[in-house]
Amino acid sequence: MRVRFAPSPTGQLHVGNARTALVNWLYARKTGGTMVLRIEDTDLERSEARFEAQLVEDLKWLGLDWEEGPEEGGPYGPYRQSDRILTYREYAERLLAEGKAYLCFCTDAELQKQRELAQAEHRQPIYPGTCRAIDPAEALRRRDSGTACAIRLHIPERPIRFHDIVHGQVEFSNEVVSDPIILRSSGMPVYNYVVVIDDALMKITHVIRGDDHLSNTPKQVALYEALNWPVPEFAHLSTILGSDRERLSKRHGATSIANFRDMGVLPEALTNYLALLGWAPSGGTREIFSPQELIQEFTLERVTPSPAVFDMEKLYWLNRHYIKEAPVGKIAALAAPFFVKAGLLPVAIDDPTQVWLDRVIGLLAPSVDRLDQLPDRAGPIFGFDAAAALAAPENAEVLGMPHTSAVFSSFTAKILDLHSCSEPLTAERFKAIVNEVKAESSAKGKELFHPIRIMLTGSHSGPEFDKLVPILEEGSKLPLPKRVLSVVERVTAFDKGRFK
Repeated sequence: MRVRFAPSPTGQLHVGNARTALVNWLYARKTGGTMVLRIEDTDLERSEARFEAQLVEDLKWLGLDWEEGPEEGGPYGPYRQSDRILTYREYAERLLAEGKAYLCFCTDAELQKQRELAQAEHRQPIYPGTCRAIDPAEALRRRDSGTACAIRLHIPERPIRFHDIVHGQVEFSNEVVSDPIILRSSGMPVYNYVVVIDDALMKITHVIRGDDHLSNTPKQVALYEALNWPVPEFAHLSTILGSDRERLSKRHGATSIANFRDMGVLPEALTNYLALLGWAPSGGTREIFSPQELIQEFTLERVTPSPAVFDMEKLYWLNRHYIKEAPVGKIAALAAPFFVKAGLLPVAIDDPTQVWLDRVIGLLAPSVDRLDQLPDRAGPIFGFDAAAALAAPENAEVLGMPHTSAVFSSFTAKILDLHSCSEPLTAERFKAIVNEVKAESSAKGKELFHPIRIMLTGSHSGPEFDKLVPILEEGSKLPLPKRVLSVVERVTAFDKGRFK
């Protein structure tokens, strides 16, 4: 089996194309086949090397690989369409010589008039075959004399049928399939032509792509038949919709793979989610799959023709799962650039800072949907504003509780006493202090813990003290761009703020 992913380097790789690449990859790996990467860059004005480099990087980030491609080479190269122009012209001339294509001398203005007339008469705006009856010898004479002309394929006078693994048997009447241009008057070939030449010469057995190409397929099947080449199996994947059930686009938010990378979505989560768009595993409602498990489960027969809705919350749910399951060191390494960008970490991190960052990530990562949320979640660690804590409306209820003042006073005194003795504040010592405050103030439950949390973080909710306190103590000793205040510094600032 041989499949291909053939993107155009005219912009960023979006989720629709990424899903197509993934399905091709899964099919190749499941069947022991070959994955081909082909760059369709015949749109010379819009194609850019930077977009090609980006899409290759995005595909590799997703964990996809291929056996043949522009850089890898292979037996059926070259793998950029811009390097295959002479091949396309050669086969166009062959079709012309065999009487399966003809020269078209219609100008753009004439073609536009024909379209307008068809629309006015409520007919399909297809090419009416104006130049089809020109004697081939006369047509060649006119071309040789310098008259501009395109080459059109002669669509046969019969329905065009093909099998689609997703949609079943498909039939198009020849009356709705216009004789397509295969080579423009400029000498540049068109998409529906070059894709057939490439797929046939590269021995592609299964063409797996989005269903926006379904209407192109009859023209392509007609080309295969005209060239006496076997028609591949087709599988057209369903459209991906946004939450409003309109075709997914930028107005729905992040849609490019680069966007998701920048948000801190893990590739494992995105790959898992993309696989579930328009495909379902057999025997149950399981939704979490590793790449190897996807390969084992995948079949094209379980791809549905129904549109798939891209649910951002479902993707975030999967991302939370993969963040929680990943080793802390891995997540810390991936998260570090977000902290650097926020000005919370230096670009170069020494070993003590790395160990400390691992503890921070271990504390905060289970509560985020995306890695770009971590710097904000770490705000109480890196920053403490006593005045803001005392003025925050969400803290008003706790500040007004009967035991709060006693908790503040007792806790402050014990932390300052500890500091005066130069005794380190460990998690165990902190727990003992809280128990002493409980006994002295008669506070318990949230009346005890919420005031203490406000004194340390500025909020009455947050992470467990036994993990937070060591992070604050160790962080206060590190040379960070934004210094972490120790527990005693926070308590002192809060106590001063209380009596201003």
